[in-house]
Amino acid sequence: MAGNNPRKGTKRGRKVKIMATLGPASNTGDMITRLLLAGVDAFRVNMSHGTHEQHAQTIAEIRAVEQKMKRSVAILCDLQGPKLRVGEFKGGKATIKHGSHFTLDRNPEAGDGTRVCLPHPELFSVLEKGQRLLIDDGKLRFTVLRAGKDEVLCNAESGGTISDRKGVNVPDSLVPVPALTEKDRRDLAFAIAQGADWIGLSFVQRPEDVAEARKLMGGYCALMAKIEKPSAIDRLDEIIELSDGIMVARGDLGVELDPEDVPPLQKRIVEAARKTGKPVVVATQMLESMIESSTPTRAEVSDVANAVYDGADAVMLSAETAVGGFPVEAVTIMDRIAGQVEGDVTYVERIHIAETPPDPTMADALAMACAGIADTLQIEGIVVFTGSGSTARRVARERPSAPMLVLTPSVQTARRVALLWGAHAVITSDIGSFEEMIAKGKRMALRHHFGKAGSHLIALAGVPFGTPGATNLLHVVTLTGKELEKRKN
Repeated sequence: MAGNNPRKGTKRGRKVKIMATLGPASNTGDMITRLLLAGVDAFRVNMSHGTHEQHAQTIAEIRAVEQKMKRSVAILCDLQGPKLRVGEFKGGKATIKHGSHFTLDRNPEAGDGTRVCLPHPELFSVLEKGQRLLIDDGKLRFTVLRAGKDEVLCNAESGGTISDRKGVNVPDSLVPVPALTEKDRRDLAFAIAQGADWIGLSFVQRPEDVAEARKLMGGYCALMAKIEKPSAIDRLDEIIELSDGIMVARGDLGVELDPEDVPPLQKRIVEAARKTGKPVVVATQMLESMIESSTPTRAEVSDVANAVYDGADAVMLSAETAVGGFPVEAVTIMDRIAGQVEGDVTYVERIHIAETPPDPTMADALAMACAGIADTLQIEGIVVFTGSGSTARRVARERPSAPMLVLTPSVQTARRVALLWGAHAVITSDIGSFEEMIAKGKRMALRHHFGKAGSHLIALAGVPFGTPGATNLLHVVTLTGKELEKRKN
């Protein structure tokens, strides 16, 4: 099985990537090693839980294993984002009857089965009659009957037991809260200092949220906008334009939308991100039953498979690996599903259903040519020389049949590319001439198992070498016995 290949630094046998969330069940060096061997390409550190000291230790463990395994690993620090919550109840909880009236107000006193404090004054100015309020991940559902500046009277469409500080979702309004809380700003500064590769921006509602985060980041990390609010869908293209990557965060998206709305939206978001060549991750509840079970449900297997068929760059595990009882098994199953899908004779046709028209640039034209040559000839690998990773993103957008060997002098670029479809990144010194490019491309291809004697490769680079954004050279080479002898010696 591809994901369990024990060779250090070697490429995966699949093109879609796997991201795993680390937590109490998985944040030791031994478990991180096991997860990488099982098939993980990137790790998510959830800033909603734990302390900076704990997260620093986790990141240090990842980097130590990365060095040992000789494989570039992406780290995404996922910010909590603004959380709307109700206040507290007498005795810690209350029961709200189905069909009863319930009031959310600004009174700080403990609540009961008829009312509770809503400590977010900004909400009272945007809520209107007929809008929905969802509490505790949608377990309790309310419709606004009357909204005032100090209280909101609701009808309990779906009641039940409610406890202190449960989350509130407002799907029908653009909530006037900043995308980054004070906690997020502290967590962002910490993540940058720790050398995180990606920042996950939660509860994005508008492009301005992304712009604000980018300004604070100062170019130190790549930004992944998480699409989990219906309001973000209305301005999806603008949000993608300002982001470096996109995550389809189906958990919260599914709370605020009807369940049947989520699958087509997932496909729409994946397709929109793919058109720009920016990596897109499908996340949350993918193998959720494996938190407590060693095997997934058949529906979960189909869910993961559909994301792979859609051409997502990566699929993500959350609680399954963070707190679940079977983290390695969850990764192993996900790796097996991805491998099976990519081996399906219909896979190539399906991932190309989404059109990814190139921009009128030399780099895009050559990236498209790479895919065409790989489909026409028996190409074992596409060797991409890049400093920023932009050429690799352009090639990955075309979803070529051959895997991509990304050679870069930048540690940061190699780590970010770990989330890119079909890419295997290797850190190496920069090149200075065409002859050096060909020689190094062949040598690295053999070392990382991208071919053997007689194999054809495509080399893609920019001249003059070392100039960002200057991709203008495509060359098809053949590995010979001479290169094999040089490698042996």
